[in-house]
Amino acid sequence: MEPSERRHLTPGPTHRPAGTALAALPTVAELLEDPAFRAGLPEVVVGGAALEAPVRWIHTSERGDIARMLEGRELVLSMGTAWPEDDAALGEFVDSLADVGVSCLVLELGTRYDALPAAVRAAAESRGLALVVLHREVRFVSVTEAGHGRIIAGQMAALRARDEVREVFTSLALRGAPADHVVRELARALGAPVVLESLAHEALIAEIPAGSEQTVLADWERRSRAAHRDQQAETHGEEGWLVVPVDARGKRWGSLVALPGPAHPAGRANVLSQGAIALALGRLADGGRDEWATIARRHVLDPLLAGRFATPEAMAARLEAAGVPVEGRLLYGLALRGSEPSPAEIEAWALAAGGRARALAMPSRTGAALTVVLLSLPAHRPLDEAATAALQRALRDGGRIAIAVGREARDVDGATLALHEAIDNAGEPASGTVLWVERRPLARLLSSLRDDHRLLDHGERVLSPIVEHDQRTSGDLQRVLRAALAHPGNRTAAARAAHLSRSVFYQRLELIETLLGVDLEDGETQTALHVALLSRPGARD
Repeated sequence: MEPSERRHLTPGPTHRPAGTALAALPTVAELLEDPAFRAGLPEVVVGGAALEAPVRWIHTSERGDIARMLEGRELVLSMGTAWPEDDAALGEFVDSLADVGVSCLVLELGTRYDALPAAVRAAAESRGLALVVLHREVRFVSVTEAGHGRIIAGQMAALRARDEVREVFTSLALRGAPADHVVRELARALGAPVVLESLAHEALIAEIPAGSEQTVLADWERRSRAAHRDQQAETHGEEGWLVVPVDARGKRWGSLVALPGPAHPAGRANVLSQGAIALALGRLADGGRDEWATIARRHVLDPLLAGRFATPEAMAARLEAAGVPVEGRLLYGLALRGSEPSPAEIEAWALAAGGRARALAMPSRTGAALTVVLLSLPAHRPLDEAATAALQRALRDGGRIAIAVGREARDVDGATLALHEAIDNAGEPASGTVLWVERRPLARLLSSLRDDHRLLDHGERVLSPIVEHDQRTSGDLQRVLRAALAHPGNRTAAARAAHLSRSVFYQRLELIETLLGVDLEDGETQTALHVALLSRPGARD
Protein backbone atom coordinates (compact mmCIF):
# COMPACT_ATOMS: atom_id res chain seq x y z
CA MET A 1 0.00 0.00 0.00
CA GLU A 2 1.31 3.42 -0.92
CA PRO A 3 2.04 5.93 1.90
CA SER A 4 -0.69 8.25 0.65
CA GLU A 5 -3.21 5.45 0.99
CA ARG A 6 -2.03 4.69 4.51
CA ARG A 7 -2.84 8.25 5.49
CA HIS A 8 -6.42 7.80 4.31
CA LEU A 9 -6.81 4.48 6.10
CA THR A 10 -5.40 5.59 9.44
CA PRO A 11 -7.90 4.55 12.13
CA GLY A 12 -9.98 7.44 13.33
CA PRO A 13 -13.07 7.97 15.42
CA THR A 14 -15.38 6.90 12.62
CA HIS A 15 -13.02 4.59 10.81
CA ARG A 16 -11.86 1.25 12.20
CA PRO A 17 -10.22 -0.94 9.55
CA ALA A 18 -9.40 -3.54 12.22
CA GLY A 19 -12.71 -5.16 11.30
CA THR A 20 -11.30 -5.78 7.83
CA ALA A 21 -8.83 -8.39 9.13
CA LEU A 22 -11.49 -10.10 11.26
CA ALA A 23 -13.77 -10.52 8.26
CA ALA A 24 -11.21 -12.87 6.65
CA LEU A 25 -10.88 -15.14 9.71
CA PRO A 26 -12.85 -18.37 10.13
CA THR A 27 -15.28 -18.54 13.01
CA VAL A 28 -15.25 -21.12 15.79
CA ALA A 29 -18.26 -22.81 14.20
CA GLU A 30 -16.51 -23.04 10.82
CA LEU A 31 -13.38 -24.62 12.32
CA LEU A 32 -15.44 -27.19 14.21
CA GLU A 33 -16.83 -28.40 10.87
CA ASP A 34 -13.34 -29.35 9.63
CA PRO A 35 -12.80 -33.14 9.36
CA ALA A 36 -9.79 -32.92 11.71
CA PHE A 37 -12.09 -31.58 14.45
CA ARG A 38 -14.99 -33.84 13.52
CA ALA A 39 -12.76 -36.85 14.10
CA GLY A 40 -12.71 -35.98 17.81
CA LEU A 41 -16.53 -36.11 18.10
CA PRO A 42 -16.80 -32.50 19.31
CA GLU A 43 -19.63 -31.51 21.64
CA VAL A 44 -20.50 -27.83 21.97
CA VAL A 45 -21.09 -27.12 25.66
CA VAL A 46 -21.29 -23.32 25.46
CA GLY A 47 -22.20 -22.05 22.02
CA GLY A 48 -24.77 -19.68 20.57
CA ALA A 49 -23.35 -16.32 19.55
CA ALA A 50 -19.94 -17.33 20.96
CA LEU A 51 -19.50 -19.74 18.04
CA GLU A 52 -19.40 -16.76 15.65
CA ALA A 53 -16.19 -15.41 17.24
CA PRO A 54 -13.34 -15.21 14.69
CA VAL A 55 -10.21 -17.32 15.26
CA ARG A 56 -6.83 -15.98 14.20
CA TRP A 57 -4.72 -18.84 15.59
CA ILE A 58 -4.91 -22.26 17.31
CA HIS A 59 -2.80 -22.65 20.44
CA THR A 60 -2.17 -25.94 22.26
CA SER A 61 -1.25 -25.77 25.92
CA GLU A 62 -1.70 -27.63 29.19
CA ARG A 63 -0.64 -24.74 31.44
CA GLY A 64 -3.05 -23.08 33.78
CA ASP A 65 -1.41 -19.67 33.35
CA ILE A 66 -1.39 -19.67 29.54
CA ALA A 67 -3.53 -16.51 29.33
CA ARG A 68 -0.50 -14.27 29.86
CA MET A 69 1.03 -15.71 26.67
CA LEU A 70 -2.01 -14.96 24.49
CA GLU A 71 -3.21 -11.86 22.62
CA GLY A 72 -6.83 -12.70 21.87
CA ARG A 73 -8.87 -14.42 19.13
CA GLU A 74 -7.13 -17.77 19.77
CA LEU A 75 -8.71 -21.21 19.98
CA VAL A 76 -7.03 -22.94 22.93
CA LEU A 77 -6.73 -26.72 22.59
CA SER A 78 -5.88 -28.71 25.76
CA MET A 79 -6.09 -32.08 27.55
CA GLY A 80 -6.18 -30.22 30.91
CA THR A 81 -3.18 -32.08 32.40
CA ALA A 82 -1.79 -29.01 34.20
CA TRP A 83 -5.03 -27.20 34.92
CA PRO A 84 -5.67 -26.06 38.52
CA GLU A 85 -6.98 -28.57 41.02
CA ASP A 86 -9.81 -26.75 42.85
CA ASP A 87 -13.01 -25.33 41.42
CA ALA A 88 -12.24 -21.70 42.35
CA ALA A 89 -8.91 -21.82 40.52
CA LEU A 90 -10.54 -23.47 37.50
CA GLY A 91 -13.05 -20.61 37.37
CA GLU A 92 -10.23 -18.07 37.55
CA PHE A 93 -8.42 -19.93 34.74
CA VAL A 94 -11.45 -19.64 32.46
CA ASP A 95 -11.90 -15.99 33.45
CA SER A 96 -8.29 -15.25 32.50
CA LEU A 97 -8.88 -16.70 29.03
CA ALA A 98 -12.03 -14.63 28.58
CA ASP A 99 -10.21 -11.50 29.82
CA VAL A 100 -7.59 -11.67 27.05
CA GLY A 101 -10.25 -12.33 24.38
CA VAL A 102 -9.79 -16.04 23.65
CA SER A 103 -12.41 -17.16 21.13
CA CYS A 104 -12.85 -20.78 22.26
CA LEU A 105 -11.59 -23.34 24.77
CA VAL A 106 -11.46 -26.97 23.58
CA LEU A 107 -10.86 -29.78 26.09
CA GLU A 108 -10.06 -33.33 24.97
CA LEU A 109 -11.53 -35.81 27.48
CA GLY A 110 -9.82 -39.04 28.47
CA THR A 111 -6.35 -38.04 29.63
CA ARG A 112 -7.07 -36.16 32.87
CA TYR A 113 -10.81 -35.60 32.79
CA ASP A 114 -13.45 -38.18 31.90
CA ALA A 115 -16.10 -35.45 32.17
CA LEU A 116 -16.02 -31.69 31.92
CA PRO A 117 -15.53 -30.02 35.33
CA ALA A 118 -18.68 -28.19 36.38
CA ALA A 119 -16.64 -25.14 37.43
CA VAL A 120 -15.22 -24.78 33.91
CA ARG A 121 -18.65 -24.99 32.37
CA ALA A 122 -20.15 -22.49 34.83
CA ALA A 123 -17.35 -19.96 34.25
CA ALA A 124 -17.56 -20.29 30.46
CA GLU A 125 -21.32 -19.81 30.54
CA SER A 126 -20.94 -16.77 32.78
CA ARG A 127 -18.37 -15.15 30.47
CA GLY A 128 -19.95 -16.19 27.16
CA LEU A 129 -16.80 -18.09 26.13
CA ALA A 130 -17.27 -20.82 23.55
CA LEU A 131 -16.54 -24.20 25.19
CA VAL A 132 -16.16 -27.52 23.35
CA VAL A 133 -15.21 -31.00 24.51
CA LEU A 134 -13.75 -33.75 22.32
CA HIS A 135 -14.95 -37.25 23.18
CA ARG A 136 -12.35 -39.04 21.04
CA GLU A 137 -8.58 -38.63 21.01
CA VAL A 138 -7.19 -36.68 18.05
CA ARG A 139 -3.71 -35.73 16.92
CA PHE A 140 -3.43 -32.09 17.98
CA VAL A 141 -0.92 -31.48 15.20
CA SER A 142 -3.52 -32.52 12.63
CA VAL A 143 -6.08 -30.17 14.16
CA THR A 144 -3.70 -27.21 14.26
CA GLU A 145 -2.40 -27.84 10.73
CA ALA A 146 -5.92 -27.97 9.34
CA GLY A 147 -7.02 -24.91 11.26
CA HIS A 148 -3.96 -22.86 10.43
CA GLY A 149 -4.24 -23.84 6.78
CA ARG A 150 -7.77 -22.51 6.73
CA ILE A 151 -6.80 -19.31 8.54
CA ILE A 152 -3.90 -18.62 6.19
CA ALA A 153 -5.98 -19.44 3.09
CA GLY A 154 -8.61 -17.00 4.28
CA GLN A 155 -6.02 -14.30 4.83
CA MET A 156 -4.57 -14.87 1.35
CA ALA A 157 -8.04 -14.71 -0.19
CA ALA A 158 -8.66 -11.48 1.72
CA LEU A 159 -5.41 -9.99 0.43
CA ARG A 160 -6.33 -10.87 -3.14
CA ALA A 161 -9.80 -9.42 -2.67
CA ARG A 162 -8.34 -6.22 -1.20
CA ASP A 163 -6.01 -5.89 -4.18
CA GLU A 164 -8.95 -6.31 -6.55
CA VAL A 165 -11.03 -3.73 -4.68
CA ARG A 166 -8.13 -1.28 -4.60
CA GLU A 167 -7.57 -1.77 -8.33
CA VAL A 168 -11.24 -1.12 -9.12
CA PHE A 169 -11.51 2.09 -7.13
CA THR A 170 -8.08 3.35 -8.14
CA SER A 171 -9.17 2.92 -11.75
CA LEU A 172 -12.36 4.84 -11.05
CA ALA A 173 -10.38 7.67 -9.46
CA LEU A 174 -7.88 7.85 -12.32
CA ARG A 175 -10.68 7.92 -14.89
CA GLY A 176 -12.35 10.78 -13.04
CA ALA A 177 -15.53 8.76 -12.49
CA PRO A 178 -18.33 10.95 -11.09
CA ALA A 179 -19.25 10.57 -7.44
CA ASP A 180 -22.58 8.89 -8.13
CA HIS A 181 -20.82 6.19 -10.17
CA VAL A 182 -18.39 5.53 -7.30
CA VAL A 183 -21.29 5.24 -4.84
CA ARG A 184 -23.12 2.90 -7.24
CA GLU A 185 -20.05 0.68 -7.50
CA LEU A 186 -19.72 0.61 -3.71
CA ALA A 187 -23.34 -0.48 -3.30
CA ARG A 188 -22.84 -3.21 -5.91
CA ALA A 189 -19.65 -4.47 -4.25
CA LEU A 190 -21.15 -4.48 -0.75
CA GLY A 191 -24.59 -5.72 -1.71
CA ALA A 192 -26.08 -3.06 0.55
CA PRO A 193 -27.40 0.51 0.40
CA VAL A 194 -24.64 3.13 0.38
CA VAL A 195 -25.13 6.84 1.02
CA LEU A 196 -22.71 9.72 0.51
CA GLU A 197 -23.67 12.38 3.02
CA SER A 198 -22.56 15.93 3.76
CA LEU A 199 -21.00 17.11 7.00
CA ALA A 200 -24.52 18.22 8.00
CA HIS A 201 -25.76 14.61 7.57
CA GLU A 202 -27.71 15.38 4.40
CA ALA A 203 -27.95 12.47 1.98
CA LEU A 204 -26.25 13.81 -1.14
CA ILE A 205 -26.12 10.64 -3.22
CA ALA A 206 -27.91 7.45 -2.28
CA GLU A 207 -27.68 4.11 -4.06
CA ILE A 208 -30.60 2.07 -2.73
CA PRO A 209 -32.44 -0.98 -4.08
CA ALA A 210 -35.81 -0.23 -5.65
CA GLY A 211 -38.60 -0.27 -3.11
CA SER A 212 -36.29 0.30 -0.12
CA GLU A 213 -35.88 4.06 -0.36
CA GLN A 214 -38.45 4.98 2.27
CA THR A 215 -37.10 2.42 4.76
CA VAL A 216 -33.47 3.40 4.25
CA LEU A 217 -33.83 7.20 4.17
CA ALA A 218 -36.60 7.74 6.70
CA ASP A 219 -35.45 10.03 9.55
CA TRP A 220 -31.99 9.98 7.98
CA GLU A 221 -30.29 12.77 9.92
CA ARG A 222 -31.13 11.40 13.37
CA ARG A 223 -30.18 7.83 12.47
CA SER A 224 -26.97 8.96 10.78
CA ARG A 225 -25.88 10.98 13.80
CA ALA A 226 -26.57 7.98 16.02
CA ALA A 227 -24.45 5.75 13.75
CA HIS A 228 -21.58 8.24 13.91
CA ARG A 229 -21.80 8.33 17.71
CA ASP A 230 -21.90 4.54 17.96
CA GLN A 231 -18.88 4.08 15.74
CA GLN A 232 -16.95 6.88 17.44
CA ALA A 233 -17.53 5.17 20.78
CA GLU A 234 -16.60 1.82 19.19
CA THR A 235 -19.97 0.35 20.08
CA HIS A 236 -22.41 -1.47 17.85
CA GLY A 237 -25.54 0.60 17.39
CA GLU A 238 -28.89 -0.94 16.70
CA GLU A 239 -28.55 -0.05 13.03
CA GLY A 240 -25.17 -1.74 12.54
CA TRP A 241 -24.13 0.94 10.03
CA LEU A 242 -20.56 1.37 8.81
CA VAL A 243 -19.27 4.95 8.55
CA VAL A 244 -16.08 6.06 6.79
CA PRO A 245 -15.04 9.71 6.39
CA VAL A 246 -14.17 11.18 3.00
CA ASP A 247 -11.17 13.40 3.58
CA ALA A 248 -7.72 14.33 2.29
CA ARG A 249 -5.00 16.80 3.20
CA GLY A 250 -6.65 17.50 6.52
CA LYS A 251 -9.99 18.50 5.00
CA ARG A 252 -13.17 16.50 5.42
CA TRP A 253 -15.99 16.82 2.91
CA GLY A 254 -18.46 14.25 4.14
CA SER A 255 -18.92 10.57 4.96
CA LEU A 256 -19.80 7.32 3.26
CA VAL A 257 -22.39 5.25 5.08
CA ALA A 258 -23.03 1.59 4.30
CA LEU A 259 -26.03 -0.12 5.80
CA PRO A 260 -25.86 -3.76 6.95
CA GLY A 261 -25.10 -6.28 4.23
CA PRO A 262 -23.28 -9.54 3.56
CA ALA A 263 -19.63 -10.03 4.49
CA HIS A 264 -17.08 -9.12 1.83
CA PRO A 265 -13.82 -11.11 1.44
CA ALA A 266 -11.84 -7.85 1.48
CA GLY A 267 -13.69 -6.59 4.54
CA ARG A 268 -16.62 -4.20 4.26
CA ALA A 269 -14.70 -1.37 5.96
CA ASN A 270 -11.83 -1.77 3.52
CA VAL A 271 -14.18 -1.63 0.51
CA LEU A 272 -15.84 1.50 1.85
CA SER A 273 -12.44 3.04 2.58
CA GLN A 274 -11.30 2.48 -1.00
CA GLY A 275 -14.45 4.20 -2.22
CA ALA A 276 -13.73 7.10 0.14
CA ILE A 277 -10.22 7.41 -1.32
CA ALA A 278 -11.65 7.55 -4.86
CA LEU A 279 -14.14 10.23 -3.84
CA ALA A 280 -11.47 12.26 -2.02
CA LEU A 281 -9.22 12.17 -5.08
CA GLY A 282 -12.16 13.35 -7.16
CA ARG A 283 -12.69 16.30 -4.84
CA LEU A 284 -9.01 17.22 -4.98
CA ALA A 285 -9.18 17.20 -8.78
CA ASP A 286 -12.49 19.09 -8.84
CA GLY A 287 -10.79 22.43 -9.42
CA GLY A 288 -13.22 24.37 -7.24
CA ARG A 289 -16.33 22.93 -8.89
CA ASP A 290 -18.72 21.34 -6.44
CA GLU A 291 -19.48 18.18 -8.39
CA TRP A 292 -21.14 16.58 -5.37
CA ALA A 293 -23.67 19.40 -5.04
CA THR A 294 -24.57 19.26 -8.73
CA ILE A 295 -25.05 15.49 -8.66
CA ALA A 296 -27.00 15.72 -5.40
CA ARG A 297 -29.39 18.26 -6.94
CA ARG A 298 -29.88 16.04 -9.96
CA HIS A 299 -30.54 12.99 -7.76
CA VAL A 300 -33.32 14.93 -6.03
CA LEU A 301 -34.94 16.81 -8.91
CA ASP A 302 -34.59 14.36 -11.81
CA PRO A 303 -36.70 11.59 -10.20
CA LEU A 304 -39.26 14.17 -9.09
CA LEU A 305 -39.61 15.70 -12.56
CA ALA A 306 -39.65 12.35 -14.36
CA GLY A 307 -41.89 10.61 -11.82
CA ARG A 308 -39.21 7.96 -11.21
CA PHE A 309 -40.15 7.08 -7.65
CA ALA A 310 -42.09 4.13 -6.28
CA THR A 311 -44.39 6.04 -3.95
CA PRO A 312 -44.84 9.66 -2.84
CA GLU A 313 -43.71 8.55 0.62
CA ALA A 314 -40.44 7.19 -0.80
CA MET A 315 -39.79 10.44 -2.66
CA ALA A 316 -40.62 12.45 0.44
CA ALA A 317 -38.07 10.40 2.39
CA ARG A 318 -35.44 11.15 -0.28
CA LEU A 319 -36.23 14.87 -0.13
CA GLU A 320 -36.16 14.96 3.67
CA ALA A 321 -32.85 13.08 3.75
CA ALA A 322 -31.42 15.56 1.22
CA GLY A 323 -32.32 18.49 3.48
CA VAL A 324 -35.59 19.55 1.82
CA PRO A 325 -38.34 19.06 4.42
CA VAL A 326 -41.78 18.05 3.19
CA GLU A 327 -43.90 17.24 6.23
CA GLY A 328 -45.87 20.28 7.39
CA ARG A 329 -44.26 22.56 4.80
CA LEU A 330 -45.35 24.65 1.82
CA LEU A 331 -43.74 23.48 -1.42
CA TYR A 332 -43.31 25.53 -4.59
CA GLY A 333 -41.96 24.82 -8.05
CA LEU A 334 -40.14 27.71 -9.75
CA ALA A 335 -38.58 28.05 -13.18
CA LEU A 336 -36.09 30.86 -13.83
CA ARG A 337 -35.40 31.89 -17.40
CA GLY A 338 -32.43 34.10 -18.13
CA SER A 339 -28.72 34.34 -17.61
CA GLU A 340 -28.13 31.03 -15.80
CA PRO A 341 -28.30 32.02 -12.12
CA SER A 342 -26.16 30.00 -9.74
CA PRO A 343 -28.10 27.21 -7.96
CA ALA A 344 -26.00 27.94 -4.88
CA GLU A 345 -27.19 31.56 -4.88
CA ILE A 346 -30.81 30.45 -5.10
CA GLU A 347 -30.36 27.97 -2.24
CA ALA A 348 -28.68 30.65 -0.13
CA TRP A 349 -31.67 32.96 -0.73
CA ALA A 350 -34.06 30.21 0.40
CA LEU A 351 -32.01 29.60 3.54
CA ALA A 352 -32.04 33.31 4.37
CA ALA A 353 -35.82 33.26 3.94
CA GLY A 354 -36.15 30.46 6.48
CA GLY A 355 -36.66 27.75 3.88
CA ARG A 356 -34.71 25.18 1.93
CA ALA A 357 -34.39 24.75 -1.82
CA ARG A 358 -32.75 22.62 -4.46
CA ALA A 359 -32.05 24.27 -7.82
CA LEU A 360 -30.80 22.71 -11.03
CA ALA A 361 -29.85 24.27 -14.34
CA MET A 362 -31.32 22.26 -17.18
CA PRO A 363 -31.78 22.66 -20.94
CA SER A 364 -35.20 23.84 -22.03
CA ARG A 365 -36.95 22.55 -25.13
CA THR A 366 -35.69 25.54 -27.08
CA GLY A 367 -32.19 25.46 -25.63
CA ALA A 368 -32.71 28.63 -23.57
CA ALA A 369 -31.15 28.79 -20.10
CA LEU A 370 -33.61 27.45 -17.54
CA THR A 371 -33.13 26.80 -13.82
CA VAL A 372 -35.67 24.67 -11.97
CA VAL A 373 -36.20 25.19 -8.24
CA LEU A 374 -37.99 23.12 -5.64
CA LEU A 375 -38.65 25.39 -2.66
CA SER A 376 -39.74 24.32 0.84
CA LEU A 377 -41.00 27.02 3.22
CA PRO A 378 -42.48 26.93 6.73
CA ALA A 379 -46.27 26.69 6.73
CA HIS A 380 -46.58 30.15 8.29
CA ARG A 381 -44.41 31.83 5.65
CA PRO A 382 -45.89 31.40 2.14
CA LEU A 383 -44.05 32.62 -0.93
CA ASP A 384 -45.05 36.14 -1.90
CA GLU A 385 -44.02 39.05 -4.14
CA ALA A 386 -41.57 40.37 -1.56
CA ALA A 387 -39.76 37.01 -1.47
CA THR A 388 -39.52 36.72 -5.28
CA ALA A 389 -38.29 40.32 -5.46
CA ALA A 390 -35.64 39.43 -2.89
CA LEU A 391 -34.65 36.47 -5.06
CA GLN A 392 -34.16 38.71 -8.09
CA ARG A 393 -32.06 41.09 -6.02
CA ALA A 394 -29.94 38.21 -4.72
CA LEU A 395 -29.01 36.97 -8.19
CA ARG A 396 -26.48 38.32 -10.62
CA ASP A 397 -28.42 39.85 -13.52
CA GLY A 398 -31.54 39.24 -11.44
CA GLY A 399 -33.29 42.14 -13.14
CA ARG A 400 -33.15 40.25 -16.43
CA ILE A 401 -34.37 36.94 -15.05
CA ALA A 402 -37.99 35.92 -15.56
CA ILE A 403 -39.60 33.72 -12.91
CA ALA A 404 -42.58 31.39 -13.26
CA VAL A 405 -44.06 30.14 -9.99
CA GLY A 406 -46.19 26.99 -9.87
CA ARG A 407 -49.00 26.32 -7.47
CA GLU A 408 -48.59 26.07 -3.71
CA ALA A 409 -48.34 22.40 -2.66
CA ARG A 410 -48.18 20.42 0.55
CA ASP A 411 -47.04 16.99 -0.66
CA VAL A 412 -44.84 15.32 -3.25
CA ASP A 413 -47.53 14.93 -5.91
CA GLY A 414 -48.49 18.60 -5.60
CA ALA A 415 -44.83 19.64 -5.78
CA THR A 416 -44.38 17.62 -8.97
CA LEU A 417 -47.32 19.42 -10.58
CA ALA A 418 -46.00 22.77 -9.37
CA LEU A 419 -42.62 22.14 -10.98
CA HIS A 420 -44.17 21.17 -14.30
CA GLU A 421 -46.46 24.21 -14.21
CA ALA A 422 -43.49 26.48 -13.69
CA ILE A 423 -41.47 24.84 -16.47
CA ASP A 424 -44.39 24.83 -18.91
CA ASN A 425 -44.97 28.53 -18.36
CA ALA A 426 -41.38 29.70 -18.06
CA GLY A 427 -41.55 31.46 -21.41
CA GLU A 428 -44.56 33.57 -20.49
CA PRO A 429 -43.16 36.29 -18.19
CA ALA A 430 -41.05 39.08 -19.62
CA SER A 431 -37.49 39.54 -18.38
CA GLY A 432 -37.42 40.86 -14.84
CA THR A 433 -41.04 39.89 -14.10
CA VAL A 434 -42.76 37.10 -12.17
CA LEU A 435 -45.62 34.93 -13.42
CA TRP A 436 -47.80 33.26 -10.78
CA VAL A 437 -49.40 30.30 -12.56
CA GLU A 438 -51.96 30.01 -9.78
CA ARG A 439 -53.33 33.37 -10.88
CA ARG A 440 -53.48 32.31 -14.54
CA PRO A 441 -56.24 29.68 -14.66
CA LEU A 442 -55.88 29.00 -18.39
CA ALA A 443 -52.14 28.45 -18.15
CA ARG A 444 -52.66 26.19 -15.14
CA LEU A 445 -55.31 24.15 -16.94
CA LEU A 446 -53.14 23.69 -20.02
CA SER A 447 -50.17 22.67 -17.88
CA SER A 448 -52.22 19.78 -16.50
CA LEU A 449 -53.12 18.78 -20.08
CA ARG A 450 -49.69 19.37 -21.57
CA ASP A 451 -49.31 15.81 -22.92
CA ASP A 452 -52.86 15.40 -24.25
CA HIS A 453 -52.57 14.59 -27.97
CA ARG A 454 -55.74 16.53 -28.77
CA LEU A 455 -54.29 19.69 -27.29
CA LEU A 456 -51.02 19.21 -29.19
CA ASP A 457 -52.93 18.57 -32.41
CA HIS A 458 -54.92 21.78 -31.89
CA GLY A 459 -51.74 23.81 -31.48
CA GLU A 460 -50.19 22.30 -34.61
CA ARG A 461 -53.26 22.82 -36.84
CA VAL A 462 -53.91 26.38 -35.72
CA LEU A 463 -50.36 27.75 -35.70
CA SER A 464 -48.44 25.75 -38.33
CA PRO A 465 -48.53 28.54 -41.02
CA ILE A 466 -46.79 31.11 -38.80
CA VAL A 467 -44.48 28.49 -37.25
CA GLU A 468 -43.27 27.46 -40.68
CA HIS A 469 -42.95 31.12 -41.70
CA ASP A 470 -40.76 31.84 -38.64
CA GLN A 471 -38.59 28.81 -39.40
CA ARG A 472 -38.09 29.85 -43.03
CA THR A 473 -37.37 33.50 -42.34
CA SER A 474 -36.06 33.44 -38.74
CA GLY A 475 -39.11 35.56 -38.07
CA ASP A 476 -40.88 36.65 -34.91
CA LEU A 477 -44.59 36.12 -35.68
CA GLN A 478 -45.13 33.79 -32.72
CA ARG A 479 -43.60 36.34 -30.36
CA VAL A 480 -45.74 39.10 -31.86
CA LEU A 481 -48.88 37.01 -31.55
CA ARG A 482 -48.04 36.21 -27.94
CA ALA A 483 -47.63 39.93 -27.14
CA ALA A 484 -50.92 40.80 -28.87
CA LEU A 485 -52.83 38.14 -26.93
CA ALA A 486 -51.19 39.16 -23.66
CA HIS A 487 -52.43 42.75 -24.11
CA PRO A 488 -55.85 42.53 -25.82
CA GLY A 489 -57.25 45.94 -26.61
CA ASN A 490 -53.97 47.74 -25.92
CA ARG A 491 -51.85 47.62 -29.06
CA THR A 492 -49.37 50.16 -27.69
CA ALA A 493 -48.53 47.91 -24.72
CA ALA A 494 -48.45 44.88 -27.02
CA ALA A 495 -46.00 46.57 -29.41
CA ARG A 496 -43.82 47.54 -26.47
CA ALA A 497 -43.84 43.94 -25.17
CA ALA A 498 -42.83 42.73 -28.64
CA HIS A 499 -40.00 45.32 -28.77
CA LEU A 500 -41.38 46.74 -32.04
CA SER A 501 -42.60 50.11 -33.21
CA ARG A 502 -46.38 50.42 -33.59
CA SER A 503 -46.20 50.55 -37.39
CA VAL A 504 -44.03 47.42 -37.65
CA PHE A 505 -46.20 45.70 -35.06
CA TYR A 506 -49.35 46.38 -37.13
CA GLN A 507 -47.63 45.00 -40.22
CA ARG A 508 -46.81 41.79 -38.38
CA LEU A 509 -50.42 41.45 -37.21
CA GLU A 510 -51.73 41.82 -40.76
CA LEU A 511 -49.31 39.13 -41.94
CA ILE A 512 -50.46 36.81 -39.13
CA GLU A 513 -54.13 37.33 -40.07
CA THR A 514 -53.31 36.60 -43.72
CA LEU A 515 -51.31 33.45 -43.01
CA LEU A 516 -53.83 32.07 -40.52
CA GLY A 517 -56.96 33.32 -42.26
CA VAL A 518 -58.42 34.73 -39.04
CA ASP A 519 -59.66 37.98 -37.54
CA LEU A 520 -57.52 38.83 -34.52
CA GLU A 521 -60.29 41.06 -33.13
CA ASP A 522 -62.61 38.07 -32.70
CA GLY A 523 -62.77 36.90 -29.06
CA GLU A 524 -63.18 33.19 -29.83
CA THR A 525 -60.27 33.35 -32.26
CA GLN A 526 -58.12 35.00 -29.63
CA THR A 527 -58.94 32.21 -27.13
CA ALA A 528 -58.19 29.48 -29.67
CA LEU A 529 -54.88 31.08 -30.58
CA HIS A 530 -53.92 31.61 -26.95
CA VAL A 531 -54.62 27.95 -26.16
CA ALA A 532 -52.61 26.90 -29.22
CA LEU A 533 -49.64 29.02 -28.17
CA LEU A 534 -49.67 27.70 -24.63
CA SER A 535 -49.95 24.10 -25.83
CA ARG A 536 -47.00 24.18 -28.21
CA PRO A 537 -43.98 22.22 -26.88
CA GLY A 538 -41.21 24.70 -26.31
CA ALA A 539 -43.40 27.71 -27.00
CA ARG A 540 -43.42 28.75 -23.36
CA ASP A 541 -39.73 28.56 -22.58
